Amino acid sequence: MARDPDDGAAFVFDLVDDDAADPGATRTVGIDDRDRPDDGEGGDGNGGPAGPGEGTDGLPAGGPASGGQVLTWRRAAPVLALVAVALGTGLGVDGARDAARMDRMREVPGGVADLSVPLGEEWSWAGKVDVGEGTTDVAVLGDALVFESEGELVALDPATGEEAWTVGLGEGAECGPTVSPVWDDPVTPALVCLQERGQDTEVFVVGPDGEASRPRLLDAADTREFGPPHTGPDGTVLRARRVGPEARIPSDVRCDASGECSGSVTAGRDLVLRAEDAVTGAERWRVTVPFRSTEAALCTSTFGSAWGSSGNRVHLIGQLAPDAFGARVRAHLVNVEGCGVQAAVTASGVLLGSRLEPGSSVVGRLDSGGYLGMSWADIARTLMYAADGTTVGEIPGYVITPKATDQVGADTLLAIDEPRRRLAAHDADGSARWDIALQSGGQEFLAQVGETAVITSGAGTVRGLDLATGEERWLWDGSDPDEEADGGYFGTAYVVQAFTDGEVVLLLAEGSGTVARGMVALDAGTGELLWEEAGGARTTLDPHDGDVVRQGVTGDLIAVDGHLLEVGSLGVRGLG
Repeated sequence: MARDPDDGAAFVFDLVDDDAADPGATRTVGIDDRDRPDDGEGGDGNGGPAGPGEGTDGLPAGGPASGGQVLTWRRAAPVLALVAVALGTGLGVDGARDAARMDRMREVPGGVADLSVPLGEEWSWAGKVDVGEGTTDVAVLGDALVFESEGELVALDPATGEEAWTVGLGEGAECGPTVSPVWDDPVTPALVCLQERGQDTEVFVVGPDGEASRPRLLDAADTREFGPPHTGPDGTVLRARRVGPEARIPSDVRCDASGECSGSVTAGRDLVLRAEDAVTGAERWRVTVPFRSTEAALCTSTFGSAWGSSGNRVHLIGQLAPDAFGARVRAHLVNVEGCGVQAAVTASGVLLGSRLEPGSSVVGRLDSGGYLGMSWADIARTLMYAADGTTVGEIPGYVITPKATDQVGADTLLAIDEPRRRLAAHDADGSARWDIALQSGGQEFLAQVGETAVITSGAGTVRGLDLATGEERWLWDGSDPDEEADGGYFGTAYVVQAFTDGEVVLLLAEGSGTVARGMVALDAGTGELLWEEAGGARTTLDPHDGDVVRQGVTGDLIAVDGHLLEVGSLGVRGLG
């Protein structure tokens, strides 16, 4: 109910929770609280920790001591909306809209619930996070962050940092697909784990709740026939091997000790990739990647890698290896490469990119469900594939996709045509939308938020472009006027990652000569700088009391269920 305010004061409402243990337990919500929705996670309403004198629910200390439950903002928003409309105000509407936006961003890949205020550490988990290929590789399974750590598969609750579950791993265990959150989408429906059992290998699958299937011993005969096993997408074990006559190395093919090669390998063996159900062993699909004539430089162990383990990353410069191949496995796509073979296979077994040039092409997945096949052998071009693998169009130049999006507007692809010095926008099916002059090289599509495309370039600025027309809406230059021309956040710095809450764009920038990365928060609609945290040394001393203060971000950031986490090799911390 509403209580009449004193003259000049705000209206005050008593909101009663029907499920409260004490029917008299209330929460007081003032009109000025409309911009501080309670996140229900022990925050201050802005995604940060409770302030001095506040309880874990954002109420004054001792508020819940009456014994009743507190009606959170998320539950109160519909009630406030009705009351506010009756009073002729927009309080409840604004609050409900903000709450709905925050809830929606929790479901958006890479989305963060709230970035409106500076981020601080809310919790930390100390322990080793196993790395892969020099990066911190993780997975998002259900609503948890999952990674390997000292013989266990560990899942952390992103809101609290508590271990949601753990799964013990055997000798030589490897679980996947796990990826670096900087470059790939870590969300996966399941993890497949391979581990040693004596002289044999066994496999099991871990689901979102941490429940593991019964380990299955892999048949040695399958390894001889189809190749050694590798963790695959969608609960599969992948196997691959070369087939056909032995590759012939022409006499004019030469590689010196520095790795410089001349000549071409014109005949070689195809690659057969097979996926079997990890639980039952039944074959799900099988595809053949055909061999194509290729430069000798792509037929060395530097380019290709043996299938199966991290040990294959050791390179012997200049050594010809016509049968070498490797793969990068993601939740939706498997990219294979090697001497004369380069292509991608979807999780359902559709072969893509087999006609693109080996060594100068790549296939990626779109959030819309389609795929991109980019090639830059002679002139840059991008093939558009539908979800079923059919080719639906071609775009001149190479396509850049947003690092972050609120998924409100239509999917947008930006294509860079450097010979023509043009930047063009296309719909997800390849249809042209607009075409403008390319201001500089090194463009990156940081975020798509509302009707704005946020891009950066080698010139060191960040621009907001109108998604419908390409017209510049705003320009932000993060360089420090007190430094030389190449100082500041950009110029010598590089935007490593970007996130959005549907209104704010957070940029994680890495500069030369620094350990930690800086964070910059911009209003997506106006380009206004909302807050920033400079990067620098890993730690610094507080000049007042000499305490060690952590400065900047030293790991990789990842969004899980609307929470932003920092992941490093020695632990994880929650930011809010």
